[in-house]
Amino acid sequence: MRIVVIGAGCVGCYFGAKLQVSGNDVVYVARGKHLDEIKNNKLRVSHENFFFDDKVNAVSINQLLEGYHCSDFDLIIITLKSTTTAEVFDVIGSWAKKGICPILSLQNGVENEDIISTVVGIERTIGGLVVKIGGSVTRPGAVVAQGDACVVLGPWPNINKNPIGTDITENIYNALVNSNIKISISNDIKKELWRKLLINNSVNPLSALTELDTRALTSEKTFSKLVYSIMKETALVAKYDDVVLSKKDIDEMYNLISRFDPIKTSMLIDYEKKRELEIEAISGEVIRRGKRHNVATPMTELIKALLLAKISYSYK
Repeated sequence: MRIVVIGAGCVGCYFGAKLQVSGNDVVYVARGKHLDEIKNNKLRVSHENFFFDDKVNAVSINQLLEGYHCSDFDLIIITLKSTTTAEVFDVIGSWAKKGICPILSLQNGVENEDIISTVVGIERTIGGLVVKIGGSVTRPGAVVAQGDACVVLGPWPNINKNPIGTDITENIYNALVNSNIKISISNDIKKELWRKLLINNSVNPLSALTELDTRALTSEKTFSKLVYSIMKETALVAKYDDVVLSKKDIDEMYNLISRFDPIKTSMLIDYEKKRELEIEAISGEVIRRGKRHNVATPMTELIKALLLAKISYSYK
């Protein structure tokens, strides 16, 4: 397949490298010093079960638009920070509309697929998420990843509203399986994204606030109760997006993050590097939806406020 990965950070480089090794033609869209390094030298991806150190085809977003047609690709994978999705699709929207290939989002949050489908339609929009992965760009051109890195994907927003997406999803599934990527298909990917948001909203901001890894947060009694309480708040908001999350869903996601290898969340890593955090795409979205439907989210609001106060002081 001819694939473009827009957002060549840890997740984008890890999956891009695995797809490239298996024979797919991959273009990586990056920026800054990281782009310069992988474009002019090599990309190195280190994982306990996978190592890549080779030349790649890397471009900036402007070089993508000027040098390629959307019709050149069989698949577009979006691995951007959720805070940049709307901005990037303002830039690439006209370009993307001229193609027919599906667009797969592997991002945090529950807004990205709506943004993408508004541009190209739900038929070309494939929702997705990655669980059990940690890591970061440790220096320009070098990525370290850890965990099983499991992908869940499906027609957006679900198979009932987008039955055309079933065959497209199967084709993507086959390409990823052939690249030795762990993957499963969901008939209701919108619900799966909200299930992941249970973790993202309860753990990511709290980890950046406390500077603790996931294991520390779920093993300490006070923090673990707070994590579970925020998960319950998130579930209450989800039902107003036509997603019902039961106590079983909450317990499953709590147990998943509790038993997973201790990792620094992406938000903690971003905080350490003084980068923009996905706080608005994660906690902010839960709070906004809660206010819209008169659902109280006091713990989410408190952690967000404390984290923003910390950033305003430490980012000076």
